[in-house]
Amino acid sequence: MRVDQVKRHFGDDVAVEWRSFLLRPEPTTPNQEKFVAYTQSWLRPAEAEPLATFRPWATNNPQPESSIPAQVAAKLVAAYAPQYAEAYHRRLLEAYFGENRTISDGEVLAALAVEVGLDSGQFFENLREHQAALTHQVIAEHNSAIESGVTAVPTMVLDDILPIQGAQDFESYKTWITKLRDRRLQSS
Repeated sequence: MRVDQVKRHFGDDVAVEWRSFLLRPEPTTPNQEKFVAYTQSWLRPAEAEPLATFRPWATNNPQPESSIPAQVAAKLVAAYAPQYAEAYHRRLLEAYFGENRTISDGEVLAALAVEVGLDSGQFFENLREHQAALTHQVIAEHNSAIESGVTAVPTMVLDDILPIQGAQDFESYKTWITKLRDRRLQSS
């Protein structure tokens, strides 16, 4: 689901907060052939969401070794250049799912930061200074999600009580958000 779709439909009634969930918490170098075959599963969400780009892995780029570097980079941009946070988040997704770039590589992460308007030197300086704390935050969010029963990406938690796991079409999200909003209005 795209944040801009939600904002257009519901206005400022809905706040979106991205939290970390690690698909690859530990650095690994699994079999590239198996990974390429796995990425064929990306075609299902590609059919369901025409505004998103999903392309099965078709480059010589190695697959990301861990989810942590991209999550840390996203937290870094959100904390130190919040005006670029949404664009950077979207750029990370496009780079991985649409362009098959290795988003666990620091140089790739910095290049993506430059593409959305950030300075690569400042990006690396902030990363060196804050990487440990941001890594801790990413792992804490991941552990909290696991403790809350999150098992799929994406998982959307509405009103901190209703988890919707797995990719859904926009209409499904819209229905759930509308029901919760209406329930909230009735109880106030």
